[in-house]
Amino acid sequence: LGFDIGEMSITTTDDGTRVSIQPKVVDAGHHQRRLLRLTGLDVEENQARRLLNDLDEFRARISRLGGDEEVVAHEWLTRVFEPVVMAIPYDLRAKLEPAEVYHQVLEHRWYLSQSRGGSVPLAEALGSYVDDVLRHRRDEATVMGPPTETTSLPVITADLPTVDDDSGTVDWRDLV
Repeated sequence: LGFDIGEMSITTTDDGTRVSIQPKVVDAGHHQRRLLRLTGLDVEENQARRLLNDLDEFRARISRLGGDEEVVAHEWLTRVFEPVVMAIPYDLRAKLEPAEVYHQVLEHRWYLSQSRGGSVPLAEALGSYVDDVLRHRRDEATVMGPPTETTSLPVITADLPTVDDDSGTVDWRDLV
């Protein structure tokens, strides 16, 4: 079980700003299933959480699309996610899976914004990530099974029972 934000409101009062958060309990894998349903991206839970946060931020900025989550998700996928993935130089695309690249670009943008003390545009963070991080990474390891080989087994002939061709009644268990 985990938690997600069910409802959040920000109100400005004479005393300052008040943030009210209503948490909701969610099952394990909730964010992964939600992202898969909305975008078709099959990622791990932490990646899904970060991508959904970016999607929700996009939704807040593009409120003209209304409340239809599927329409907003499609717009985010085609206008934000895919352009970032396609901006990765061809020779660097084998380094990471597309969703992991996007996830790391978002993380890199956060670190840049922390060091600068202000927001950093996604395009600038992408360029910095490609030049400073991705170019220096090894290609993602390919997961393969154990190596397959031919193994020679000795042939033991001394203790094999002799077979009389005339009888025709050899029990197969005697041969094993």
